[in-house]
Amino acid sequence: MGAAVKNSICVAVVIALSFLSGQSKAGPTEARNSASLFVQSAATRLDAEIYRADVSFLLLDARTGNLLTSQWDNPERPIPVGSLVKPFVALAYGEQHAFRYPTHMCRGTATGCWLPRGHGEVDLPSAIAHSCNSYFRALTAGMTAAEISPIASRIGLQIPSDELRGAELVGIGNRWSIAPINLARGYLELLQRRDQPGVRQILAGMAAAAEDGTGAAVNRALAYPKALVKTGTAGCTHARHAPGDGFAIVLFPAEHPEILLLVRVHGVPGSEAAKTAGEMLWKIGE
Repeated sequence: MGAAVKNSICVAVVIALSFLSGQSKAGPTEARNSASLFVQSAATRLDAEIYRADVSFLLLDARTGNLLTSQWDNPERPIPVGSLVKPFVALAYGEQHAFRYPTHMCRGTATGCWLPRGHGEVDLPSAIAHSCNSYFRALTAGMTAAEISPIASRIGLQIPSDELRGAELVGIGNRWSIAPINLARGYLELLQRRDQPGVRQILAGMAAAAEDGTGAAVNRALAYPKALVKTGTAGCTHARHAPGDGFAIVLFPAEHPEILLLVRVHGVPGSEAAKTAGEMLWKIGE
């Protein structure tokens, strides 16, 4: 399929998605009934064609928070979500430091990052884009759950346990569990605050993640427009245990998001979950 055809399809996706509507407290059935014919068919397509036993997903209307469709056993049950908590921790830090975020030299393994060679000098947007553990270890040094709890409560996330501190607050160690549906709506709350200090940098990082960061597989699957992405890897909670599960949360299209897609893929890192999310978005527009 040529690039021009792909572009036309994706533009058509955006136009069709603009007709989304519904009440914020509607369930999946009511949400589908009140959404556009395109969204109803998109949800059906995900149900019918994207199904794989190792994939869980939630598809939400980004404007209302309606759950359009899902393939996730008990999305109200809190689970570890890895680096997907980093934006909320960054926001909590910003509120306590006049939204002045430091730069940091990531030296890879030596400073506790997942990337052995390191990311070099990073600021908040680039740390979000590349999910830099070294940056967030430094950012949260000395932080406690009590400093995170107010923003978690306002956003609608589960409150971290009182004993959590430092790197445990940014998904390292899998001790902060959040219900997937709450997490998804937490990102929609960030979207509502997109012009506020701190949130601007976070969303810029999510845009960069889709361009050349850990979520780049999403944009590679799309011709136009682009997406906002955050990835994470967390401890596996499946009965068939794996070393970890990959997560990707996608807001699409980036400029004025109409849908949110949260994907979990069993036994892979977050960058692979982003690849699956990109494939699913392409299927929606196919």
